[in-house]
Amino acid sequence: MNEVEGPILPAAPHDAAPSCASGETLRDTILRKLTFDLGKSRAGALDRDWFIATALAVRDRVVEPWLKDMRATYEQGNKQVYYLSLEFLIGRLLRENITNFQLTAEVKDALASLEVDPQKVFASEPDAALGNGGLGRLAACFMESLASLQIPAFGYGIRYDHGLFRQVIRQGWQEEYPENWLEYGNPWEFARPEIAHRIGFGGTVEDVEGEDGEERQVWKPGETVLAVAYDTPIVGWRGKHVNTLRLWSARAADPLQIDAFNRGDHIGALSDRVRAEAISRLLYPSDDSPAGLELRLRQEFFFSSAALQDLIRRHTRVYGSLETLPDRVAIQLNDTHPAIVVAELMRILLDDHGMLWTDAWRVTQATISYTNHTLLPEALETWPVALMERLLPRHMQIIYLINAIHLDAVSAAHPGDMGLLASVSLIEEGHGRRVRMGNLAFVGSHKVNGVSALHSDLLKKTVFRDFNALFPGRITNKTNGITFRRWLQQCNPGLTGLLTDTIGPEFLDKPTALVGLKPLAGDASFQDRFMAVKRKNKEALAALIRREINVRVDPAALFDVQIKRIHEYKRQLLNLLETVALYNEMRAQPHRDYVPRVKIFAGKAAASYHRAKLIIKLAHDIARTVNRDPAIRDRLKVAFLPNYNVSLAEMIVPACDLSEQISTAGMEASGTGNMKLALNGALTIGTMDGANVEIHEHVGNENIFIFGLTTEQVAHRRAEGWKGQDSIDGSERLQQVIEAISSGVFSPDDPERYRDLMQMLRDHDHFLVTADFDSYYDTQRKVAQRWARPADWAQAAILNTANMGWFSSDRTISEYAQEIWQVPVPG
Repeated sequence: MNEVEGPILPAAPHDAAPSCASGETLRDTILRKLTFDLGKSRAGALDRDWFIATALAVRDRVVEPWLKDMRATYEQGNKQVYYLSLEFLIGRLLRENITNFQLTAEVKDALASLEVDPQKVFASEPDAALGNGGLGRLAACFMESLASLQIPAFGYGIRYDHGLFRQVIRQGWQEEYPENWLEYGNPWEFARPEIAHRIGFGGTVEDVEGEDGEERQVWKPGETVLAVAYDTPIVGWRGKHVNTLRLWSARAADPLQIDAFNRGDHIGALSDRVRAEAISRLLYPSDDSPAGLELRLRQEFFFSSAALQDLIRRHTRVYGSLETLPDRVAIQLNDTHPAIVVAELMRILLDDHGMLWTDAWRVTQATISYTNHTLLPEALETWPVALMERLLPRHMQIIYLINAIHLDAVSAAHPGDMGLLASVSLIEEGHGRRVRMGNLAFVGSHKVNGVSALHSDLLKKTVFRDFNALFPGRITNKTNGITFRRWLQQCNPGLTGLLTDTIGPEFLDKPTALVGLKPLAGDASFQDRFMAVKRKNKEALAALIRREINVRVDPAALFDVQIKRIHEYKRQLLNLLETVALYNEMRAQPHRDYVPRVKIFAGKAAASYHRAKLIIKLAHDIARTVNRDPAIRDRLKVAFLPNYNVSLAEMIVPACDLSEQISTAGMEASGTGNMKLALNGALTIGTMDGANVEIHEHVGNENIFIFGLTTEQVAHRRAEGWKGQDSIDGSERLQQVIEAISSGVFSPDDPERYRDLMQMLRDHDHFLVTADFDSYYDTQRKVAQRWARPADWAQAAILNTANMGWFSSDRTISEYAQEIWQVPVPG
């Protein structure tokens, strides 16, 4: 579809507005923004007002280099990366931008001179919760690393009015409320109303005769929605480069039906607007209903089509022919959400630009690459064929033809192998015909990558086994990473300062320089300083726990942390069973010398995921019982912190002693929380799953606590028809825990509350919680033994930090750039 026209290039730097008035200090700029942009006086300004004024002042410093970098990209003909993600969990940006732009001291001094507390200003910024968890946070880390490595890039996503819901806990139950992150505006973004692409839905496909006499298809949508651009500059480390995160907001082409309004149908007159704007209203609306399912598909096509139209508009204006698209453009699909890009790019090349099929397919495959994030077949998106044919009729024609050509080639190479054809088809024929978006993304990409060594290997052996045989070499590995600027320098300034004083500042630019800590791991003096930083961070978290949920915890205790999305495969339930077992032991044998421990949980369950929400309730019921029991003398506490987001993670991560990474082996693609926590000196307890495998390799077996079944053993147990009762019968301790929870010991108000949940463990236990319980419990006792030897614990914690340099997202992005995108990495 055509766009509402907008400029392709920014004005040259000398045409841009100056970043501040001549000779104006940052203090003066902040005060001017407060007065003339917000209309507030110093006396009447709230912390939130000071945040907005400060953000606008900092943004002024960013604009000129941002415009300069964009123009240089086109003047030099550099290839650009376009990162498409339905989620960007960027969190707060003020601290990140001033850190990366080397303005931290200047901002703090300016605010102090205005008698404003910088910490209150930082805390006033709302989290941009435009993501659900690891997928969205990874996208944010990657955008920061792209800028830090000076790789020209655009991020494309949706500007949700309400991101992931705000979690409120009432009587232990999760309730969901809108997250109003835009309530007071977003000072970081620039509205681009002149950049508005038309996104079509529904309608018909007509055959017409082209100028060359050849018949071609023309899609005539029955509905059009505008995708309006909002740009946020993404500042790289030391301000070396600034990229763009472009988020799309949905608008109705005609926001008001005047005839209906004049007839008195004031609500009906707005129906088109409401329907259109619903697309960017909420992250992950429930897809339990047909209307919800359609909205999810509309969201995915909306931002994917807008991104393609936008980058093609830019490419054709600067470079002309789309034949050269793969030379100037690399499109990375972050999971299957943008997989419709394959069909949409083909449609644009075929229908809008008259390209031949073979040429269009060559350009499409050479331009697109796809990151897979899951080994769960049910998590590889599929869409009902009937819905696709109604909502995107032209795209279904293209998908059918892609599939026909693809299957013809497979059949020619493997005649008569109907099982293979069924496996690699883009259309699933059983139990209702559905389009397999993972398969579409695979065949439409030149490279497909997993996100940890184990995950990529399992991709080849499981969900994409047949594709790997057909296209050997297409699957590659790119182990995830995290940006150390956010997850060390910003969230843990005490540790950053200690490291700088001890090994010098080289690690700030070269994370692998952290290995310089290794000779100091056994040094008693350095251990004391390292653990003193940890203690201060724990005191801050203890204060937050007291403030948020009114639970007192001892900063001297072992802080045992599991922070992540609540999901059965992540096995918060296993952690809770071990908590009950430890509680039972403390009551039965109170004379023993137990290590004081605080079990800290945080995470959100999907609104429609009832079993995950029940696990949250169980955590609160256990916490209520344990925390009030005087018999255990505060040696065990349980704390569930509500509304987990990036900012809360930045408080928990530096304070963690033990990092819980206990997913069922073979289920977690990578994980990045494991990297953040280990970087900040936490020891990991985990299965050999996801990136735990590589963390184990880097930190050494003696500095990590590994337990449980391996991926192969999990597969074997499932193949045997595993039932949890087998493990329960063999473990008296587990029997007692299951019986206590099942009988209502922790839910006296409703003794039946957890009966079905515990029966599920007996009968089915797909995630092998019971199979791993004894191993997990025994390993937790080894954790306690190590904690009881402070010097040994400190040494292991230091070695975790020292060996985490490889897990920088800078390393990950460099590998993408060189091996997938074919983009040079400056320097």
